[in-house]
Amino acid sequence: MRNYVYPVATISGSIIGVGFLSLPYITTKVGLWPMLFYMVILAALVTFIHVIFGTIALKTPDFKRWPGFVGFYFGSWAKRAYLIPTIMGSFGVLLAYLIVGSEFLHEVFSPMIGGSLLSYVLLYFAILSIVIYFGARAIVRLEFWAIVLLLVSLGIVLLKGLPFIDLSNFSPGNLQLDIKNLFLPYGAILFSLWGTALIPEAEEMLKGKKKLLKYVIVASTVIPALIYLFFIFLVVSITGNHTTESALVGVRDVLGGGLTSAILLIGVVTTFTAFIAQGLFLKKVFMYDLKIGETLSWIFVCLAPLLLFLLGFTSFIPLISFVGGVLLGIDGILILLIYQKIGGKKIITYPLMLVFLLGMIYSIAYFSP
Repeated sequence: MRNYVYPVATISGSIIGVGFLSLPYITTKVGLWPMLFYMVILAALVTFIHVIFGTIALKTPDFKRWPGFVGFYFGSWAKRAYLIPTIMGSFGVLLAYLIVGSEFLHEVFSPMIGGSLLSYVLLYFAILSIVIYFGARAIVRLEFWAIVLLLVSLGIVLLKGLPFIDLSNFSPGNLQLDIKNLFLPYGAILFSLWGTALIPEAEEMLKGKKKLLKYVIVASTVIPALIYLFFIFLVVSITGNHTTESALVGVRDVLGGGLTSAILLIGVVTTFTAFIAQGLFLKKVFMYDLKIGETLSWIFVCLAPLLLFLLGFTSFIPLISFVGGVLLGIDGILILLIYQKIGGKKIITYPLMLVFLLGMIYSIAYFSP
């Protein structure tokens, strides 16, 4: 359990976030077969990048995170330059999870016990801050059971939704297909499957069994991909062209109020674990790469998203789009460049770099005002 399942749960839990909630809606815009094509190709690409990153982690001294890897292989100037987008991007993602997660929490519990949205934001923030403070020992068990709860919740939705499932919802005539959306799945799927942040954490957890890391990484990437495919099938077969951007709202509207809490709980669980994974990663960046004390690192990580929220930054969609399409593209290119430094073949790395570069160009063009 400790040597395999918990490391898998740690990486998988960091992968499963809010991104997958958009995938059913995107499917209604591009069609089932293009979506399956993107899922298979991008899952294979991300799995390969994750395995490469694991190889890099094994060959790099412990107690470094991604900016530390950049500095180790390219020099301190590169590390200092990359720390800025890393920290800003992480704060943006944490803010997005805080916004979405607290909204879901409000929708689940406010009908029963009342309370304003701000009170749930503060509650969400307080619980997450405590978990991040105690670090990996808390997160590995939390993410394992969070994934179990997520699967149970999807199972409940499946059972309750059986009478509403209609496979004709996947036919082109029942979808809102538009050729302009042909490349729309790229950024969302990449964001939904990316999980390099806690691969070094999993590597440190394996200790004397680090030869298992490759298998842990493959399983940790494939499991979320399979969950996403099941989620796409479940939601679109129930809601069809009435699928909403956040998926859960559309399912709730079809199945009714009796299942509302269970459905929205999926959102609470996924945003909760994703926030913790990203927060733990950023905490270690401050500690290992900036040499800031643990308590002060924890304060920076937890307070910044809350302060941004209180200052009025409450729009998460541009943040997710930018991180998925642009920042992860930069990460992918840097990982491939480091892979070359440790013996990777250019015939493999250059075409993949081109994929990420084209994805960045598309994302900037698509999401520009």
